[in-house]
Parts: sequence; structure tokens; C-alpha cells
Amino acid sequence: MIRYCYIICIMFFSHVCFFQMALSDDHMAQEIMKKVDARDDGDQLTCDMEMQLIDRHNNIRKRKIRLYAKDYGKDIYSLQFFIEPPDVKNTAFLSYDYDGHKDDDQWLYLPALRKTKRIAVDDKTSSFMGSDFTYADLTKIELENYHFKLMQEQTVRDKKVWLIESIPKTDDIVRKYGYTKSILFIQQDIYVVIRAILWVHNSTTLKYMDVTSLKKIDNIWTAEQITMTTKKGKQTYHKTILNYSDIKYNQPLTDQTFTVRRMEKGL
Repeated sequence: MIRYCYIICIMFFSHVCFFQMALSDDHMAQEIMKKVDARDDGDQLTCDMEMQLIDRHNNIRKRKIRLYAKDYGKDIYSLQFFIEPPDVKNTAFLSYDYDGHKDDDQWLYLPALRKTKRIAVDDKTSSFMGSDFTYADLTKIELENYHFKLMQEQTVRDKKVWLIESIPKTDDIVRKYGYTKSILFIQQDIYVVIRAILWVHNSTTLKYMDVTSLKKIDNIWTAEQITMTTKKGKQTYHKTILNYSDIKYNQPLTDQTFTVRRMEKGL
């Protein structure tokens, strides 16, 4: 599986209508992506996360989050509680990430309003809690919905990587995930997406994702720091840094953890 919150091997995809008839699948790229998708990313995870929101003037806002996640076969359920600062404390986000057989379910609980909001499919390309990540970024993707092309090899932080271009097969996938083109940097020895360049749909901005710290925990390659930067040309509009700590796999999480009632109860 490919997860945003824990391993952060994010899949970002593209669409250019008049190119699609000329596209053909690259067999080697497809095989690489299958190995990325099949890589062990753990089960029943808990961790803490610090989210730094940095504006164009380098002003920083920090948020602390507690994350729980559990695999149900090929589906992934996750729950996030915001702990700090006080103005977002007990805000919670619940996600049921299904493996392609139906649209994902997502809910956001706003304690100040004592209201749970269901995230509609059309809203999933909007910003998640003011960050450079969207609600759609919090879900995995299905490889069969995309064309992949192996472009070249490069070196990133002394590690060999493949550069793979990803193009969606339909306009619906573009609207669902919000990107019109992506280049994925995949570290060759461990099949992890460590960097991506993302073309935002109906926008002149680009996003740059970078896994800046990666560590093996319980024999699973795990991201400890990820950045997402939104730019227009050389100008940085906004940046989000995610720092992960106290990462633990195979934790005793019950089904009751991943319910709207539990989300509304708070930590």
C-alpha cells in the first residue's frame, strides 16, 4: 500500500487531455511502481507529528498531532487528533481509505462548533488544516488509473533514484486528486518515493515534496521528516514541514478507535 501519513510515499498524478491518445504504458516503470505499492509499510501504527506552517514571510505556526492507523486488509483506517495550539485542540480527522472498490470516507470534527463535517469528494483537493497538503493527499491511489513512464536516473543525497512521470487515464482522476502532472523520485534500493514535483490542476503553481529524513523502524523504511512547498516560478508561496516522532508499529488498536464517536470524544 501507499500511504501519505506514515511512510509518505505520496503519489501525485497528471493529466493533459490531448496527450492521452499518444500515451503508452512503460513496462519497466509499471514494474517499479508495483514494487513501490507492494513494499511493507507496517500495520497498526501510532506516532506523534509536528506540523509547521511557514508563510512567504517565514512566519511559522506549529501544530502538534497524534496519529493512529490500522490496516483492514487492503483498506487503511486512520485517526488524527490535534493537540496544540489551544485554538485547534481536539480537532480530529478520520479517514477510511478504501482500496479502489469505492470512494474514500473522510470526516473532520470541529470542537468549537461541536460539529462533524463529512468531506465531500469535490472538496478533497482543498487544503488540509491550512497546510500545503490536501485531503486527497491523505489517501492512497490505485496504479491501474495511471500511465507511468521511466524518464531517467539521478542521484539524490548520494542515493540512486528513478524519475517516473505519472499521467492519469481519465479527467475524473485529475479532479479527484488535484494534480495535472507529477514526477516521482523513487530510491532504487528501497522502492520509496523520496521526492516529487507536482503540477496543480487549474493553477500556475507547482508543489515540491521532499522526504528529508528517512529511518528504518521495525525493519520498515519510515519517513521522519517531510516537506511540501508551494511555488510559482522561483517564488515560494507557502511551505509545510511534518516532523514525526515516537513512531511505533504493531500497536494494539481496536476497531472502536476508528469511529466518528471516538473522534468526537477527543484524546
